[in-house]
Amino acid sequence: MRIIASLRTVLLALVVLTVATTSFAQIRISVAFGPPALPVYEQPICPGDGYIWTPGYWAWDPDAGDYYWVPGTWILAPEVGLLWTPPWWGWSDGAFLFHEGYWGPHVGFYGGISYGFGYFGVGFVGGRWDHDHFFYNRSVTNINVVNIHNVYNETVINNNVTVNRVSYNGGPGGIEARPRPEEEIAARDRHIEAVAAQNQHVQAARGNRELRASVNEGKPPVAATGRPGEFSGHEVVASREAGAPYHPPANRGENPRGGSASGPAVHPNELPKFERPAPPSTGDVNRDKKYQQQQEKMFAKQEQERQQLQQKQEQEHQQMERQNASQAQRQQTEQRHQQQTQQLQQKHVQQQQHLQQKQQPPKQR
Repeated sequence: MRIIASLRTVLLALVVLTVATTSFAQIRISVAFGPPALPVYEQPICPGDGYIWTPGYWAWDPDAGDYYWVPGTWILAPEVGLLWTPPWWGWSDGAFLFHEGYWGPHVGFYGGISYGFGYFGVGFVGGRWDHDHFFYNRSVTNINVVNIHNVYNETVINNNVTVNRVSYNGGPGGIEARPRPEEEIAARDRHIEAVAAQNQHVQAARGNRELRASVNEGKPPVAATGRPGEFSGHEVVASREAGAPYHPPANRGENPRGGSASGPAVHPNELPKFERPAPPSTGDVNRDKKYQQQQEKMFAKQEQERQQLQQKQEQEHQQMERQNASQAQRQQTEQRHQQQTQQLQQKHVQQQQHLQQKQQPPKQR
């Protein structure tokens, strides 16, 4: 039997549009609400020569319908001369889009986000390669000089970077930064995807319930680790505090029908009702009236499209009942229905934004 999530819950849990990728650092998923602030934590000591710091970040788990913290950790560079460009979230076309991190000869754009420990929004000042050795900047990285001798001290001055705990670029409250010419060049460099140890580290974080934002409320118990995948022991660093007060999506987990409400809507009748904005008031009566008429026409058409898709999916459910479909077939159908519903919702959001943009009064010259 299908589980119909409450409308208010689904409004804020609507997430996950998987996008195919053909190269590194491309968008992988989009989410309707932004990640929490970056937690406050200390950097664990570097475990040895050749390790490069990869900062922690919030990732998205579509199965749990929740963000989870990927602890910062030290990773051996896959090749001499390569540096890490961290992944980042950015607002675009009504959703938060995730951009993969990558290894390359230069650090590219990572949203202007200040991850700390050398990643202050632009480039990387935590160390540099000198021929086949990596030298660490002791002013921003935690190095034991007894074990590592290739170090230097260079004070970092962030004149053009606003240091805060915001974890995404663009959108309401996001970092306002655009790629510099050198970062655009770096994006076209030869790239290497995250190494196996990094991928295993991410999967371990995803499987740790305590690292979910809804559980730790923006203050993960494991904020950073000395080595990838090691979430216990003396090299583990906990968060000192959340980067900002945690505000979960309203009514997350509320489901009077007893099902899980953490995932996205599967069917159109689970989507939230259309929220009509306040009547326009630009001072131009004719312009406002025309916009309101266009808006009502758009909403009527979108509601019709929802009903049509709902009827089509209901017919497929009835057909499965008649054919006594297997559990695997039912699951495949539900996955297809979920994708159809998400695509329809994404289309409608973009239509609404496009209409709102057209309503903006012309700029005064």
